[in-house]
Amino acid sequence: MNLNKIHNLYFIGIGGIGMSALARYFVANGKVVAGYDKTPTEITDSLVALGVEIHFEDAVKNIPQNCLDVENTLVVYTPAIPKNHLEFEYFKTNDFQILKRSQILGLITENTFCLAVAGTHGKTTTSSILGHLLHECDVPLTAFLGGICENYNSNLILKGTDVSVVEADEFDRSFLTLSPNLACITSMDADHLDIYGDASELIKSFEDFSKRVKPNGKLFVRNGLPIQGITYGIEDDSDYSVQNIKIENGCYIFDVKTPNAVLGNLQFNLPGRHNLSNALIALAMAVEYGCSHQQLAKALESFKGVKRRFTYHIKTDDFVYIDDYAHHPEEINAVHQAVREMYPGKKVLAIFQPHLFSRTRDFIDDFAKSLSQFDEVLLLDIYPARELPMEGVDSAWLLSKMTNENKQLISKVDLLQKIEASDAQIVLTIGAGDIGEEVKHIKNKFSLEN
Repeated sequence: MNLNKIHNLYFIGIGGIGMSALARYFVANGKVVAGYDKTPTEITDSLVALGVEIHFEDAVKNIPQNCLDVENTLVVYTPAIPKNHLEFEYFKTNDFQILKRSQILGLITENTFCLAVAGTHGKTTTSSILGHLLHECDVPLTAFLGGICENYNSNLILKGTDVSVVEADEFDRSFLTLSPNLACITSMDADHLDIYGDASELIKSFEDFSKRVKPNGKLFVRNGLPIQGITYGIEDDSDYSVQNIKIENGCYIFDVKTPNAVLGNLQFNLPGRHNLSNALIALAMAVEYGCSHQQLAKALESFKGVKRRFTYHIKTDDFVYIDDYAHHPEEINAVHQAVREMYPGKKVLAIFQPHLFSRTRDFIDDFAKSLSQFDEVLLLDIYPARELPMEGVDSAWLLSKMTNENKQLISKVDLLQKIEASDAQIVLTIGAGDIGEEVKHIKNKFSLEN
């Protein structure tokens, strides 16, 4: 398909983080963009401000007239939409060109030098760091991000079209539409078992992805994963390795050993060993692309982070409030490691909203174990996302499995009062559902009191 010949793009699920990055890209390329989503958010507001027509009721009558032109309209959808979506059914019945988000990414990146970041955790932070490094090294790139990068206040970094940075998403195997020049795999922990059935199928799809790298391309793999590639790791014998780690003023200072050199005294401002690992692989890919070591050191230091990835909202001597997107036991462990490293000896309250009934069921014991590490836990009901309830799978079951005695199940309306009743100096909100909507209320209330 020739995207240059398409005039109108219609997005079903335009408010999704990956979908909205594509919508921004096509607006920047002079296309007419419109779409549907189920609820207004800050993301849809920002698209409307760019001139994108968006509605929130699933009805064919709401589709703009120009997008009913079958010859000149491409329909893009997210796999997260329900099976019986009326607008989607209409486009299908009337033989419109319809592509999944991942297929569009595949088309866009086909004619570019593509750097792809795969892995069950760390994709968004790694691709945001990588996009920022290349941007600061004056590479003509487009980076499609799965989160809002603080440096650009956007999920799209646009400085040209020769190079693309994309997240290679394993959800519904969509990363198999990509053919990257440089790719990395950050992690292969079991996840999305609602799609894959079991972990061995997930591992097989990562193996399939590794074969998608172009013939003269390079694959980077975190040390210890069962796939061959250029290795990276922390304080080990990998091809790219972080050495001599120190913490100064809440920042990491460290060296990086590459196959040919040592980059000394680098600084990175995001807490947590998982973020240090993300920074390392982004740096390795930028080095292999050909960026200068001096420019990279400066760029790494100026990276500000990604919204909802260990984001500080209040940071005083007496009280710290951090919000994070963690929704898998390994991600919760990473948040726990980061907060204990930065605030040893302080009492930590974690507020968690489980995401998906199937994920809660599949990892119930691991969730219980990871959450029990915090000093105090407030648990919200499961956020269903694309799923219907499952009998016996609820937050009360998860609560019963936790060994920490200082735990309770609460509703959102009681959230502020419960935080106020706690004597914790560090408060975390964790989860991928709509818990992010509570952040501003918590920030407003406790900023005033500190």
